Amino acid sequence: MTRDNVAAVTGLGVRCAAGSTPQDLWDSLLRARSVVVPHAFDDEGGVVYPACPVPGFDAGGYLTRKERLRADRSVQLAVCAALDAVEDAGGVHVPAARRAVVTGTGFGGGISLERGIGQPDVLWPNRAMYNAGAHWISARLGVTGPSLTVSTTCASGAHAVGEGLQLIRTGAADVVVAGGHDSPLTPTIALASARSGVMVTDCGDPHAGCRPFDADRQGFVLAEGAAFLVLERLDAARSRGARVHAVLTGYGRTTDAHHLTAPRPDGSGARACVEQALADAGTTADAVVHVNAHGTGTELNDLAEGRAIAAVFGPAGVPVTAPKSVTGNGFGATGALEAVTAVLSVSRGLAPPTARLTRLDPRLALDVVTLEARKLPSGPVLSNSFAVGGQNACLVLDAPEREPC
Repeated sequence: MTRDNVAAVTGLGVRCAAGSTPQDLWDSLLRARSVVVPHAFDDEGGVVYPACPVPGFDAGGYLTRKERLRADRSVQLAVCAALDAVEDAGGVHVPAARRAVVTGTGFGGGISLERGIGQPDVLWPNRAMYNAGAHWISARLGVTGPSLTVSTTCASGAHAVGEGLQLIRTGAADVVVAGGHDSPLTPTIALASARSGVMVTDCGDPHAGCRPFDADRQGFVLAEGAAFLVLERLDAARSRGARVHAVLTGYGRTTDAHHLTAPRPDGSGARACVEQALADAGTTADAVVHVNAHGTGTELNDLAEGRAIAAVFGPAGVPVTAPKSVTGNGFGATGALEAVTAVLSVSRGLAPPTARLTRLDPRLALDVVTLEARKLPSGPVLSNSFAVGGQNACLVLDAPEREPC
């Protein structure tokens, strides 16, 4: 990779149950802190399942009361995380036309959409539309360059970050605010997920929660949240003396073309995405020091991803962490949230533990980090996002001092 082919990550912002700052998120991951609570998905309290809602969330200070009435909760989470990321980056220092925004979301304004069916008010389309997050962030930051929205369910956030890298590479933008958001905590989504057997449903189980790669996994836990990264040309970031958390060096995106919900059982689609990302980063499998796994805690996804990882890196060939064991599954938010986690692993030199893993599925040959964080040598970190629908995205991040001249 050359300087022209990487992007500096200069800003991070998050809103999720595990933390409202990157440091809070990191502390939760290191402690494998459970943020799962029994959650009423409806006003009557008739639909209650384990979930990871953001506690005490209030977008006041970011959006006026009038603006909050016009924005779905998912979008409000996005605005808060994106503006925090820009503040962390020290602001945006390029002309408006050289700025860009890329958002990813699986459900758009899902809460507003569901509540408005059959009785919409005049603002319902604006709250429900998928690109509302991109609009509000662009308006707040005065972005007149590209503004895009990607929707690939659980890979949306990772695709948004990867497409942000492409905007930097092609010269379409000098600064990109990229990330994902979702608040899928609606009764319809919860009931559908529970009935399909892919979601944890037992609120009375003390071990309730997402248990990726565990032989006794029960599925994912629904979550809400948002995460955004500020990407810049590396030379520009260094010229202005910006702190560079990490560099984004590689991006892969493939499609399984296999099944609407199930991945290819042998993991070949995921494997192709991993290999594409590594090639794009100009690195090799033996150089990778850590894999930040998609790890949904569903049997088919865990097996496919585990086989893909073992095929690329060898049996138990690289330390693996599954952050959804702590954060839950926030669909459009998760790929970006896990990109933030991968950035923090690069900058802190640690792989967080995977929570709740007590017995590794014997069909998997993985070195899953458990119990406590593991120190990492300097080197590339891979972040995986493998979505329902077979749409895959992988990101490669590295320390800025390792980026080749």
